[in-house]
Amino acid sequence: MLKRLSLYPFAMLLLLLATMVAGQGTKPDETAGDPFGDELNFDDDLFGDAFDSPETTKEASWLDGFTVRLSQQLYWQVNNHSVEPIPGLRIPKQADLENNRLGLNFRYQNAFAPGWLLQSTGQARWHWKDDYEYQANNDNIATEYRINELYLQRSFGQQSLKFGRQTVVWGETVGNSVLDVINHTEFRDFTIIDIEDARLNQWMLVWDVFDANSQWSSFINLYPEFNPVAVPGSPFYANTGYNIGDYRRGSQTLFEAGTQWRKSFESSDISFMAAYLYENQLRYDYPVAGYGDALANKNDFVLLGFSANRAMGKLLLNIDLALSLGVLPNESFFPGVTVAGSGLDIEKDQIGVSLGFEYAISSDQSISLGVQANKMLDEQEGLAPQQILVNEGVFGSWLVRYRNALSNGNLVVSSTLQGDLAGDSLFISLGLDYSINDHWAVAGQIISTTANQQSLMVLFDADVRVGATVTYSF
Repeated sequence: MLKRLSLYPFAMLLLLLATMVAGQGTKPDETAGDPFGDELNFDDDLFGDAFDSPETTKEASWLDGFTVRLSQQLYWQVNNHSVEPIPGLRIPKQADLENNRLGLNFRYQNAFAPGWLLQSTGQARWHWKDDYEYQANNDNIATEYRINELYLQRSFGQQSLKFGRQTVVWGETVGNSVLDVINHTEFRDFTIIDIEDARLNQWMLVWDVFDANSQWSSFINLYPEFNPVAVPGSPFYANTGYNIGDYRRGSQTLFEAGTQWRKSFESSDISFMAAYLYENQLRYDYPVAGYGDALANKNDFVLLGFSANRAMGKLLLNIDLALSLGVLPNESFFPGVTVAGSGLDIEKDQIGVSLGFEYAISSDQSISLGVQANKMLDEQEGLAPQQILVNEGVFGSWLVRYRNALSNGNLVVSSTLQGDLAGDSLFISLGLDYSINDHWAVAGQIISTTANQQSLMVLFDADVRVGATVTYSF
């Protein structure tokens, strides 16, 4: 998703501030002894726009709110090897080009009237030859479009209403929060690795009420969606011999709702929240006839949560707590990874905690750590003798990020490490982004994954991926 904002509103704000400062006149000690004082100070309007450039005199256009990014991306799995998901079964994996795609991302923001804001982000993708989407489309160029954000905001007094496609984020632990379960996610391949960029917007009505140091925020999700299913050829696609599809709603009406109260103190914030939700990951049963479409099952649950942060100099500490009532046993800590028929239909209560810190080493360097731990309450209750939980005891993941901006911010070096608490899998990403000028940028990335047979990530054991992206923004 595109995160870049148009600079036009910020330029107007700076111009306004400069005008206000200039209008204050000179200091008293500078005008002392001057018989004319401020009487000979010429106002800027005296000469009209005679000395203004065309850029400063043109009227604002609704097109000024657009930011567009074009990117060509290539990703290879470069390591010839084999994986052994179960003892005795070895699957060869050949080096191959996985992603060859042209992307278009746009962002539009327009405060078209006092108290009104229109915002939208969207994307289009063209998948060229050798991209797995190209192969899934019978060796034809595959095209997809999606509107990520599209909402209208009305602000009045101490309140605001937002209606449309948008994201609600409750967790404080960036990228690894037990509370980050409201919006569903998309992990079709390894070109999106950060949960913030994988969130998909949903149709919501959000109502915010502000006070001096507190805020109420409530939402209603009018059309809950679920994590998309990977298409054939995707690294996350599991060929089970039958189709794994989306949930069939029929005439059933689904909705989600939640509310959060947030209180700010000096150097810290606390939040309490409650919500009625559906689990983002569907659970699948084997087809009744043994072939055909797998049966997708949804599951609703109640979420009770608490979060807090504390700033101490350059260090920011975060904690998130979640009590999930009536969830199905989890299958994988990595979003989007699921296996048909492996889930249990029995519902259980789960408690989870996320702890994290973010440290600004300098104005250019930062590092963050997030640890997520979960546990099913009464995990053996209701299980048949032959049934076992995929995740027993304490399970979860950890996430470490590092970022360093060099050469006046034009060169950014970043790294991401992620693994599960049991030590069964490890994900490493090293990235390099270079801005050639205001429009052109290039990026490179190396991704390595390792896993053993205790993790569903074993299918990616010893994978090494290399990617390159060229971007043009305007």
